[in-house]
Amino acid sequence: MRTIIEPPDPGLLQEARKLLPDVVSLRRQIHREPEVGLHLPRTQRAVLEAIGDLGLTVTVGRSLSSVVAVLEGARPGRTLLLRADMDALPQQENNGLPFASGSPGVMHACGHDTHTAMLVGAARLLAARRRRLAGRVVFMFQPGEELGGGASRMIEEGVLSGPDGTPPVAGAFALHVNTRHELGTVHLRAGTQYAAADMLRITVRGRTGHAAAPHRLLDPVPVACEIVQALQSMITRTVNVVDPAVLTITTLTAGQAFNVIPETAELTGTYRTFSESTRRTVREGIARVAHGVAAAHGATAEVELPEGYPPARNDPDFTALVRHAVSGVLDPSAVHEQPDPNMGGEDFAYVLQRVPGAIASLGACPAGRTPGTVPDNHSDRVIHDEEAMAAGVAVHCAVAETFLGGDA
Repeated sequence: MRTIIEPPDPGLLQEARKLLPDVVSLRRQIHREPEVGLHLPRTQRAVLEAIGDLGLTVTVGRSLSSVVAVLEGARPGRTLLLRADMDALPQQENNGLPFASGSPGVMHACGHDTHTAMLVGAARLLAARRRRLAGRVVFMFQPGEELGGGASRMIEEGVLSGPDGTPPVAGAFALHVNTRHELGTVHLRAGTQYAAADMLRITVRGRTGHAAAPHRLLDPVPVACEIVQALQSMITRTVNVVDPAVLTITTLTAGQAFNVIPETAELTGTYRTFSESTRRTVREGIARVAHGVAAAHGATAEVELPEGYPPARNDPDFTALVRHAVSGVLDPSAVHEQPDPNMGGEDFAYVLQRVPGAIASLGACPAGRTPGTVPDNHSDRVIHDEEAMAAGVAVHCAVAETFLGGDA
């Protein structure tokens, strides 16, 4: 890391606020037309139209609907990546917003619409201020954060490699909104910021037949229910409390008729960990418990444990740079040390495995409400306060100007 030369321009926040109407308009457009997964043609088109007049070098993904836009600064230097995820969740929206999703069963419940709009606003503001930059900014608009690991696919397609012989990405930054924090505040920590996010699927197999004669059959439903409870006990009795884990079963699917004992019952869910040792302990425990409980009842269990995202770890030096940058454009009281890692998962972790960088949380709790008491991300009722996006635009720009300002 280089020595920090000077703080960013304290007028950045005012300039970002001037852009807020356009940022809000784009956010609402994306929110009305959410898309899930790796292929987001409408969202990609909205981004391309929004940045089309900025003089950026733009490429789109080959295997996914990504957008990579490169802004060249006034002088040679390093390369910084700023990232926004663009995909939505397979979830019905129920918050009453006038610009709510028009796609049944799909909504932006995790704020990726705000991330995308903020990064477009940052691209516009930095393009107008490129004279302050020594190097270049890569704007990474990423599909498939929730489902599909879009960041790893974009890395495979070269997002971290410098185009045409320019230096590869030397630092990376991302923001994630939530309503757990006060409006316009920024929260981050050095080290682990997000957990590893892995998945599980357990299929319990019994013998089907008439529900009136369970003694002649083998009902997989109570076996599956017992596995759910046993998994919670396994977590509390095998995982060290100072290196914790969370395991949540989110679906239990069995049968189609009220009077038929089904052949199978399927459980799906997720487990979150911060270290590889605890991750391994939980994986082994899930298999042991599922097979053991099923065997105790004369049933069988098939266990699938597809590996998800690794932990997202913030580089200490880059985290210090972010604190310095954000304190220069927001009130210093708005910048907070996050005391503990977040059990949520983030595929920005793949970027942070390869490049020094950081991901921070941006508070978007609706004004006048108490953080932590309102619906948060992944709720069908979540509402993010759009005023937070001005701070988000300014923070992106401040990090870029601090990292790329002065001599490398």
